Amino acid sequence: MSNWLTNFIDHFTVDSSDSEKFSANQSGNRTRQVTDELTANKPFKISRIKQPIEVLKQFVPIRSLDDSAIELLQQRTKSYRAGDAIFVRCQSSNPKVIYLHKGTLELSPYCENTYQMSAGSPLSHLPINSGKTNGSTAIAITDVEIIEMSDGLIQLWTEQSKADATQLELIDIDLPKEIEDNGFFADFSRIYRENKLTLPSLPAVALKLKQAMEFEIDIREAAKIIQIDPPIATKLVQVANSPLYSPVSPVTNCQAALTRLGLNASRQLVMGIGLKQMFHCQNKQLLNTMQSLWKNSLYVSSLSFILAQESGKVNPEDALLAGLISDIGIIPLLHFAEQHPEHYKNLSELEEAIPYLRAPVGKLVLHTLGFSEELTQIPHYAEDWYHDSGDSMTLTDIVILAKLHSFIGSHHTKELPFINSIPAYSKLKNGKLTPDFSLHILHKAQQRIDAAMQILS
Repeated sequence: MSNWLTNFIDHFTVDSSDSEKFSANQSGNRTRQVTDELTANKPFKISRIKQPIEVLKQFVPIRSLDDSAIELLQQRTKSYRAGDAIFVRCQSSNPKVIYLHKGTLELSPYCENTYQMSAGSPLSHLPINSGKTNGSTAIAITDVEIIEMSDGLIQLWTEQSKADATQLELIDIDLPKEIEDNGFFADFSRIYRENKLTLPSLPAVALKLKQAMEFEIDIREAAKIIQIDPPIATKLVQVANSPLYSPVSPVTNCQAALTRLGLNASRQLVMGIGLKQMFHCQNKQLLNTMQSLWKNSLYVSSLSFILAQESGKVNPEDALLAGLISDIGIIPLLHFAEQHPEHYKNLSELEEAIPYLRAPVGKLVLHTLGFSEELTQIPHYAEDWYHDSGDSMTLTDIVILAKLHSFIGSHHTKELPFINSIPAYSKLKNGKLTPDFSLHILHKAQQRIDAAMQILS
């Protein structure tokens, strides 16, 4: 877990594969420049001639939109001289999405570290800024051109994502060539559409508590239901005594735990504890994948809990459960693979299909289990980095941030947007999530994160 702190910082530093590092002297000069009171320079040239569709289609999330929709978006191209400040961290601006089109620039999401980005580099297809607050300071290293799209892009992407999320069917997606002939994907999709898929179910006590709380019940009645399953009741007492809730004195029974936690928090925790039973299969190879999935889900869940506490705007127990179910759609995929090994050649073929199936299948699972509409949408949005849920921090924003954090330091890192460039970023305290801020959160919360993972594991 502690490696995450280092990995988080590394994600913001210059990557040698993306650009050359500054010399110590240059870096020091640049740092002093960024820490001064800067104002953005005006571009020396502004062009309102629209960039060709084929140019825009190299950028995320534009590449996923229809050509006709892209044509309607307002855009302009701005040119800056070397040394110009294109935008300045934490300053408000008119909502827009900015991409680097030509040249090299330096981004400083915080004062102590910087990273460079060049047009055509692996990360240049991602926005360098989006939202109402600038997530970093951008300085032109060479003469540069940036493409500035109106905030209608994020609105359009969010509307399309919401439309996709309302469907229970597998979404029509453009598959990369390497998966076009993926037998597992084709067979699973057919079984899915024919409604023959075996879906996981929650433990009886979780279902009974969920159903009972649709009516008015008190803590004593809830305790009677939970005590039907002694392992879950024991876990709930452990949670109530854990650093998650900073207890002054220990509780020794289920009813006292419920009193400390509250009914709604207890329901969410019981659901979370019960979910572990779904992450199991007999095939040893698939069991390893399932256990890794559970561990990653715990990590996302723990981060969601802590980020929700820090935000002060989202219920932490809701966030804990939301993080835990963000990848629940993978469970039926692994169970299907176990029951029908003839449908895939090897584990790598299965792993190729998972990114395209996890969200729609996850939504179906949660819908079938009777989860709330907000929670049912979590698998769909959890990795939708450019989703904008509005001005206020939401449960979806928390999970997006936690999921992005959880990938840092993994083999996914090269594909991730910089956290300061996504819409959810500016909704955190003080409109920023810097490594210093995150180190403060995680240092203060490390014991609670460890406790959450130990209790739920």
